Amino acid sequence: MKRTRISAIDVGTTKVCTIMGDIDEKNNVRIMGVGLAPSQGLSKGMVVNINEARDSIREAVHKAERTAGYKMESACVGVTGRHISSVNNKGAVAISRTDRLVRPEDLKRVLEVARSVEVPNDQKVLHVIPRVYTVDGQDGVKDPVGMHGFRLDVETHIITAAATSVQNLTKCIRGIGIEIDDLILEPLAAAEAVLEPEERLDGVMLADIGGSTTDIAVFKDNSVCFTSILPIGGYQISRDISIGLGLSFEAAEELKKRFGNVAPWHGEEPEADKPITYGQHSISSRDLSEIIRARVEELVRLILIESPEKDFAHFIPSGLVLTGGGANLAGLAELSHDITRVPVRIGIPPSIPGVSDALCDPAYATSVGLMLWRSRNKGAQMPQSKGGFRGLVSPVLRLFR
Repeated sequence: MKRTRISAIDVGTTKVCTIMGDIDEKNNVRIMGVGLAPSQGLSKGMVVNINEARDSIREAVHKAERTAGYKMESACVGVTGRHISSVNNKGAVAISRTDRLVRPEDLKRVLEVARSVEVPNDQKVLHVIPRVYTVDGQDGVKDPVGMHGFRLDVETHIITAAATSVQNLTKCIRGIGIEIDDLILEPLAAAEAVLEPEERLDGVMLADIGGSTTDIAVFKDNSVCFTSILPIGGYQISRDISIGLGLSFEAAEELKKRFGNVAPWHGEEPEADKPITYGQHSISSRDLSEIIRARVEELVRLILIESPEKDFAHFIPSGLVLTGGGANLAGLAELSHDITRVPVRIGIPPSIPGVSDALCDPAYATSVGLMLWRSRNKGAQMPQSKGGFRGLVSPVLRLFR
């Protein structure tokens, strides 16, 4: 069976994760190589030092290449940062042919009309994602190709990004000899890895808690309707620990990963406040938990504020899915449920054949999601109505060169 090679590069604020693999004719993914490297030269998802960022990406790519046994030529790349913005917009075109048959070129025309929104000079359109089509007033149409009608309408979710920020990222990757297949907003990629079809249909909010950003995407009726990037993440939690307990940032980060817990204290059991010994420091586990809990409560409330609808529970009955490295905090789902009063779960990427054992962790949701997105939207044969923005990727890349 013929297999096609694919790769993904997730450039985060704390780590760079590179995955190499292939897909067969049935779109089944196999992981051939994984490379991880500490991230340098980035802040809040944006490149602040091109040379340092390029070196971090090169290290992660070389590690993946050594495991896979071949060289990476191109990759699907995740994009995030506070510069991301989004809006929903509609478009409509007439079907003027005699047979009144909707063809693929009509989908392209109506999407071009929908993407004609006013964008600031420093921003470029990254994604134009069709949410739903309407043919002669018949709404709820997911694939209008082959239907008959006089008028075709579309409702889209449009995502824009700062041109300079994306140019800096693509420059780092092309600087090590790797071409870019696609640029994908990271919460859309993470959603590919951790959301269930039923959740997307009923309504769900995804929050990917990274090192210094929390990426948010809301899905309803099987399509994305809202995206946002919060400039807060695991870094702020570690910084609070560092200041509150008088430790170095590195020690605070290690304590958070090893002993961090936001579960509420019940009663006054003697074992509830065990001292934690770290190097020459002895720290109260209760103090550590209270510091983490205060920041996490703030983060969860900020995520709630981002909801596009005030009636949070009614709009997204499937609740909140938390993923990313910050979702590994013990007790996070329970605390989030207490605050939001909606179902909350931790999103973990699925197990994929190959050398992917370490990837079954919320921290790698975006990395795995980039591979899955690439496998499900491979090549131009993917109809515009099915996957959304594949047909617009090439023009987008030209804009960001």
